[in-house]
Amino acid sequence: MASVFKKMRDRVSGTTKKFTEKIDHLLYYKELDEDFFDELEENLILSDISVNTAETIVEELQDNIKTKKLKTTESVIEELQNIMIQMVDIPEDPIQFPAITLVVGVNGVGKTTTIAKLAQKYKSEGKKVVLAAADTFRAAAVEQLETWAERIGVDIITSRSGADPASVVFDAIHSAQAKNADILICDTAGRLHNKVNLMNELNKLNRICEREKGDYHIHNVLVVDATTGQNALTQAKTFNDAVPLSGIIMTKLDGTAKGGVIIPILNELKIPIEYVGLGEKAEDLIPFNAKDFVEMLYHPDEDANS
Repeated sequence: MASVFKKMRDRVSGTTKKFTEKIDHLLYYKELDEDFFDELEENLILSDISVNTAETIVEELQDNIKTKKLKTTESVIEELQNIMIQMVDIPEDPIQFPAITLVVGVNGVGKTTTIAKLAQKYKSEGKKVVLAAADTFRAAAVEQLETWAERIGVDIITSRSGADPASVVFDAIHSAQAKNADILICDTAGRLHNKVNLMNELNKLNRICEREKGDYHIHNVLVVDATTGQNALTQAKTFNDAVPLSGIIMTKLDGTAKGGVIIPILNELKIPIEYVGLGEKAEDLIPFNAKDFVEMLYHPDEDANS
């Protein structure tokens, strides 16, 4: 665990630097007055924590200050950290095998590459993996996934460009079942001519998975790009309405200072972030620990105790 923590700490310096600079600024305040809390809420929002979550944090902090009779800014900052740790401490929903996974997300977030990393991870663990190229609206997406499948050495189900994605998923489910695959990972479209059309399409795919799953478990995953900040939260809410999400994968966390959006995603949606992407290699998709992440925001130069 310590090596994973160190890897994350070393790669997310943009996010931790942005957060610690804003929190350290509060230590200059001598009084826990209205100005202090206004500044705190503003700094949390500027750290890509949503308005709703920032308000919740500040309100709970004010209550705890009274209850615990906290007097110094240092003790308040420590309490702030504890509140955020409790906020991100949500039940995990680990994948159960055999599994069918719809991987959803807008175009450009690294969805297809993430699917390849997941396929390589599961194969290295001895799992039998089948991929489904259900983003039939983009020929390039199918070709890219075919290339990855060949490189990794896993089966893939495809169809002609423009084919009904539902038929691809249907065929892939029955192929995976016939092959006794441990996991079927389905790529999906990230953009159609409007958002309603896209969400209806994804909802249709999810219904097919539920109807045809047999003994398989459904474990749907959203891929979001950390560099989009608050937009990642909006995407998560929208996709979760169309496809019940089991987990989230956040890519490009190593290239942004906007990783603070992780806090409101966990707080407001209660959907675990399973992995974060910290680079282009398969081993750069690492398991995410929310408690470690919050502690790292406050102590960016310290290693995890575990």
